[in-house]
Amino acid sequence: MSTTADHEQALRSILDEWKAAVDAHAPERVAACFTEDAIFQGLHPHTVGRPGIAAYYDSQPLGMTADYRILETRQPADNLVLGYLSVDFAFTDRPTLTVNLSVLVERTPQGRLIGHYQVSRLG
Repeated sequence: MSTTADHEQALRSILDEWKAAVDAHAPERVAACFTEDAIFQGLHPHTVGRPGIAAYYDSQPLGMTADYRILETRQPADNLVLGYLSVDFAFTDRPTLTVNLSVLVERTPQGRLIGHYQVSRLG
């Protein structure tokens, strides 16, 4: 039986790479953190698949960085971990934007990848 620590490690295994790619403004590297058919909902209309994800992150300003905190985890199936996070996106020219992020991380033959990503702003 897996524990909360196992769930967090499963999330961190891919989210640390996602964060590094976001911080480096490397859109193709960010997109590689997702499954080929990932459903992606940032703060713009949703997209499906890596090309749309790469385009989304390519449109983000240079110097944007992401810092995340895992708030909750669940394991709905053996190969899936659900994460609920708080993410601070920092910019060089405007205040930090704090969002809530839900991700579904899948265990695939290529390793852990994000299959679903949904951002929301509360308040």
